[in-house]
Amino acid sequence: MLGRELAHSWTCKNYVALRDSPKLSNVTWRDNYETSLSAHVGLARSLAVGYPGPFGDCRIEPPLGRSAAAEAHEARRALSPGRPHQTPTMVKYSREPDNPTKSCKARGSDLRVHFKNTRETAFAIRKLSLAKAKRYLEDVLVHKQAIPFRRFCRGIGRTAQAKNRHSNGQGRWPVKSARFILDLLKNAESNAEVKGLDVDALYVSHIQVNQAQKQRRRTYRAHGRINPYMSSPCHIELILSEKEEPVRKEPETQLATSKSKKSQA
Repeated sequence: MLGRELAHSWTCKNYVALRDSPKLSNVTWRDNYETSLSAHVGLARSLAVGYPGPFGDCRIEPPLGRSAAAEAHEARRALSPGRPHQTPTMVKYSREPDNPTKSCKARGSDLRVHFKNTRETAFAIRKLSLAKAKRYLEDVLVHKQAIPFRRFCRGIGRTAQAKNRHSNGQGRWPVKSARFILDLLKNAESNAEVKGLDVDALYVSHIQVNQAQKQRRRTYRAHGRINPYMSSPCHIELILSEKEEPVRKEPETQLATSKSKKSQA
């Protein structure tokens, strides 16, 4: 199975001799460029190794039912094997919900938003109901409520809005972080509707913010110096779960009477 590429690699005289050779009468001649690369490689090896004469007694049978592109891809991988094929894996969360049938997840990776501000925003809505968390973040967007800064609070100013939620009174209004987490909450709410969960009974049972790979840029300083100017993206994951309705405990009198009846019987 030969094409024009092999014809150009030999002289016209050898090409005519090869075409008219009775030893290669079974070879299918095609005058296009869609020939198989694996056939070219097999013919080159058979001609070059262990056969007398300029061409040798070679016999090439093209595989049936396969396209030329598939054969070329397979031959290319066989000649230069790269990394082995890796099957895609599912995203792993840091923890699993207690009741997966009554929970839903949402996750964002390598989000271009500051890690420290997002961590404080996520901690502020932890264990809140879905409706309260969305309302709180919407108030942060319009500066009606502040996010208290508990851990990364160096140089953070004080505000009266933060004193209602934390004793140190330090807080800010991280609008971009609030917008990202609000979008994730809406995504998780849509997942809950698909699963058939009760949206009104959902609360933020788990939320976590991790640092992502920093993205590097540069800034130019005095006297010809260059300093790093890097961003701090983050990964965000959250789990919404339905609140379990508490079971009322029976009064002690009813428990005592039932135990006495059992003892008498």
